[in-house]
Amino acid sequence: MSCHECSSESYDKAEAWCREAVSAGHAMLFSTELFAAEMTRVSRELGVSVQALNSLFRNAHVTHMKRTSHSVRNQTMRHVKSYLNGTSILKLAKKCNYPPAMMTRFIVENVAVLPTRQHPSSTGINTNINQEQLGGGKNNDAKSTTNNTTKASAGTRKFITQSLRHPEKMLGCASTSILPEYLFSEKVSSNTTDSIPPSINANNISLSRLSLEVREAVDADPIYGPRSDKERHNIGIEYELLLEYTLKNMGILFETEEQLRKRGTAKTPDVLLSCPIGLKVRKKKPPHPIQQSPSRIPGNFEKEDEYEWKIICWIDSKALFGDVDTHTNSVLPQVETYVHRFGPGLVLYWFGHAPLSRLGDSHGDVVVVGGDLPDLFLMPTGEYRGQSGRQLF
Repeated sequence: MSCHECSSESYDKAEAWCREAVSAGHAMLFSTELFAAEMTRVSRELGVSVQALNSLFRNAHVTHMKRTSHSVRNQTMRHVKSYLNGTSILKLAKKCNYPPAMMTRFIVENVAVLPTRQHPSSTGINTNINQEQLGGGKNNDAKSTTNNTTKASAGTRKFITQSLRHPEKMLGCASTSILPEYLFSEKVSSNTTDSIPPSINANNISLSRLSLEVREAVDADPIYGPRSDKERHNIGIEYELLLEYTLKNMGILFETEEQLRKRGTAKTPDVLLSCPIGLKVRKKKPPHPIQQSPSRIPGNFEKEDEYEWKIICWIDSKALFGDVDTHTNSVLPQVETYVHRFGPGLVLYWFGHAPLSRLGDSHGDVVVVGGDLPDLFLMPTGEYRGQSGRQLF
């Protein structure tokens, strides 16, 4: 039986390493190549899969972001001034221990000509920054560095997202993409890496400093940005399709989330089974092992007692590692709405999960498994089926 339940020791070590690396601003946070190498090395040391460690690390970083984003955002104009004076976006991100792709959004929002911006002052930020202030003059006090930005409009957010995806196209021409009062920054010597894609070099196009630095920062970010978002989206779809394929191969009837939404059903799981089925899963181990009676007969009966049968009506696919924080604060509240609407169900963490004793189960109505679907199902007709799709006995 497939069970990717992480041991308490491995889980605690992996979680502690992730928190420490994030808090310290490890160099791998600013290099995709180094990030991949470190993930591979540490996963071997801790005995945790690379996928699980990646997922656990990202969850730790999201927690870090929630704690620090406000203070970094409040200093946006200070960062803008540093950029205008020649500090690269990537270097700013390292200095603040902030994701390069997220720092890029701040810079583009305040330096670039936005489609919804009729006049520099219409954004609500302090654009009256003279070059003496940019150079750190006497008037460069704390008040002048406070970011007073209002919430970006939908059009602005879309433009910034497109700029991160295609900086050469959206920001390549300095004269049309950068606010006039900030054009002088294009002549400032920057510490960025002037890496231009071959397709750009072939046409002898002179790209703006802003577009080059956006490309450098986005490509260096291993966790956030368009590429990472697309990868996570594709992985999620891939595992949803794998779940559907496996169920079809087993002859289990179900409705997909898309089919349920077409029927007007709100808050739907990935799969709603056409009828309840039973599955054999490992029992949750108590935090402290119970002392067994000396008269207990060892052998198959003892192993059989490690499992129990559960009834499920739906399955939700999670292409991530089920750590305690994510499960408790995000996944469990979500799937409890399915319990109230459809009955008990299954959460499948494809990359494994924390010890079951630490994961809530909504009073036994939410079954948690990791790595793959259980390999034994009990159909309403009384027949047993495995992933081969045939009746077992």
